[in-house]
Amino acid sequence: MSDLVHSLPQSRIRPALIGWLAALATVTIWAVWAVATRHAVTHDLPPVAIGILRFGVPAVLLAPIAWRTGLFPKGLGLPKSLGLLGSGAPFFLIVALGMQFAPAAEIGPLLPGTMPLFVALIGWLVFGEQLARMRAFGFALILIGVACIGGHGLFMTSNGTWRGHLLLLTGACLWGIYTHAYRRSGLSALQAASLIGLWSFLILLPFGLPPLIRAIGNGLAGPLVLQALLQGFLSGVAGIVFYGIAIDRLGASRAAAISPLAIVLAALFAIPMLGEIPDAAAMIGITLATLGVVLASGAFGSAPKLSP
Repeated sequence: MSDLVHSLPQSRIRPALIGWLAALATVTIWAVWAVATRHAVTHDLPPVAIGILRFGVPAVLLAPIAWRTGLFPKGLGLPKSLGLLGSGAPFFLIVALGMQFAPAAEIGPLLPGTMPLFVALIGWLVFGEQLARMRAFGFALILIGVACIGGHGLFMTSNGTWRGHLLLLTGACLWGIYTHAYRRSGLSALQAASLIGLWSFLILLPFGLPPLIRAIGNGLAGPLVLQALLQGFLSGVAGIVFYGIAIDRLGASRAAAISPLAIVLAALFAIPMLGEIPDAAAMIGITLATLGVVLASGAFGSAPKLSP
């Protein structure tokens, strides 16, 4: 009996620890992905060509899993299928286009910074998930931190950056829909990654192949290989798998709540890589967003119950 009692906390802690480690790996990948994608779309590679690399690599690597799962898994249904696919080609193209308009400093606050807000909102409105006061306060801190990090540029529309803002927020909403769709799909992380990669690759192939061939002809083979590694393997396979593991172990809202940490990591990466040092407002925002992540994750409360 004593052995059973001692094993219960460990059995509960171990899945949670795996979930938090997977979530941390996810946001690290997101931070690297945002920098790499922003650089690519503002230089010589069109978004649709990068999309071929983003989804072509996982489509090939995970083809055996997609073959066993099938293009139309039984019991998945159209709404969940569309919710999963929305995180593929539509999400990537919308976000990549938004990165062409919005400055790099505003990508983090508007994309991973607002993802948990959309997840919580969808969970509350659609699935009736309850939101504890402490977690609601955490989301409020995240929102305030996002505004501080983005600064006045988030609210300026005269220079046309509002287009990027709107597109990035749309992408965050699509990811929120995907989070709930995956949680209720019954698929494993690898199955979801294989289906998203294959379907997105097939959709983008007719449009992305010609500019990809032209880029190779223009001597961009080196950057294409780097993007294939960052986009295809790191983001297209590892990122989706880690995020799926985090959702499985922590639940949809908790897994998404850690996404604003990508803002913090991106700001830290920018110091040695780009020489960009956050100003005082950004540092305050980073602190508030980090505290908000801790509270919104439910670390000091119970996880929300998942509706079937």
